[in-house]
Amino acid sequence: MTDTTLGQPSGAALAEPTLAALIDPWLQHMRWRADFADWRHKRLRSEEFQTEALAMITEVAGSLAGRQVLDLGCGMGGFAVAAELAGADVTALDYNPAYCAITAVRGDQYGLHMPVMRAAGEALPLPSAAYDIVTAWDVIEHVQQPAPMLAEIGRVLRPGGFVFITAINRFAFRDPHYHLPLINYLPRPLAEFLIAGVGRSKRATAFRDRQRLSEMHYYTYVGFERLAAQYGLTTRDLDAERVLRGDLAPKRQARRTILQVLERLGLTLPLYRVYRALYQGTYRLVLVKDRSNG
Repeated sequence: MTDTTLGQPSGAALAEPTLAALIDPWLQHMRWRADFADWRHKRLRSEEFQTEALAMITEVAGSLAGRQVLDLGCGMGGFAVAAELAGADVTALDYNPAYCAITAVRGDQYGLHMPVMRAAGEALPLPSAAYDIVTAWDVIEHVQQPAPMLAEIGRVLRPGGFVFITAINRFAFRDPHYHLPLINYLPRPLAEFLIAGVGRSKRATAFRDRQRLSEMHYYTYVGFERLAAQYGLTTRDLDAERVLRGDLAPKRQARRTILQVLERLGLTLPLYRVYRALYQGTYRLVLVKDRSNG
């Protein structure tokens, strides 16, 4: 994997209070987290925590230097800034104007001249076949209409280009948004009743635009694969590829021993598929546009 060393923000000591003032209101609904202080720090300096995402992209697509990258649903701009610092020519785009402002301030800290645009993923104000790489981290579950968004991604992506995207498992054992076990196995009204009962309902916050669980889009792996294929995008499961390469290194010796036995028996990939279907929270995927699909 490739590591990336970030430059120091210019005038960071002066800029960070402004960034904190912009970000903090968007974090208050998560104060129930036991690790809130550490989680907040990672939001404030999120460009410094993108090593894994950058390495995942370079392993598949090669160097980012000089590549045209669209960060769709850029959120608070951590990945967009990190990719720009790694040499990419990044366009950052988000529907939330507050997130666009945060991303612009984050880029300004490093003296970047990165375009930041406000638009919906379902109607991108961008030319066709303009990007080598599109990223959409934690986005598709939140958009109003996922299918048009995938169609738009396919349109702006060059043939042979890559989409790095995450999607939430419809049967995630622990929900990635509410951090509660088993709620995805329940009917949505009952799940939302339980979420409200433990005080984690986002509707209880001042931000009325936050979605209920029933308003978000979760997928089975096969269901998402079929959806992407409708728009000329072939799905690759990056975690499955790690399993096939044997690129797994549990920290505990007992788990390493179990993994070695499973590998010898040829069971790692079948068991991973069971894990993906019934436990995994977030799929980490790359979609590839057919070179013949202009």
